[in-house]
Amino acid sequence: MASWLVKTEPGEYSWADLVHDRSTNWDGVTNAQAQINLRAMAEADTVVVYHSQTDKAAVGLAKVVRAAYPDPTDANGKQVWVDIAPDRALARTVTLAEMKAEPIFATSPLVRQSRLSVVPLTDDQLATIVRLGTAR
Repeated sequence: MASWLVKTEPGEYSWADLVHDRSTNWDGVTNAQAQINLRAMAEADTVVVYHSQTDKAAVGLAKVVRAAYPDPTDANGKQVWVDIAPDRALARTVTLAEMKAEPIFATSPLVRQSRLSVVPLTDDQLATIVRLGTAR
């Protein structure tokens, strides 16, 4: 299974909103590379939910519950959505600064393409986020 990081602005849709809703379609992604990443997601893949803009931190783990399907609002038929559901909150947030301090993220699109809203993670990168997110 693959792992991903998805960015959301907490004022628009937060981790708390996802927990409240119990699942959501991940919509509004229009960047071509982010769309490629959405298309690559498979059911049961792990998703790190990251609050952009204000927090700049990973806040929780989710699962893909429905792989890519056509965006019903896209008249051109080119965009896709995936559905995700919350798995568990991180015990503490993991800031972008903490991730950047870890050598494992040096070549990550999270660091190198900071505006990309859907980012693939290696197994080691996911493990690092989980480790940092459970450390007290």
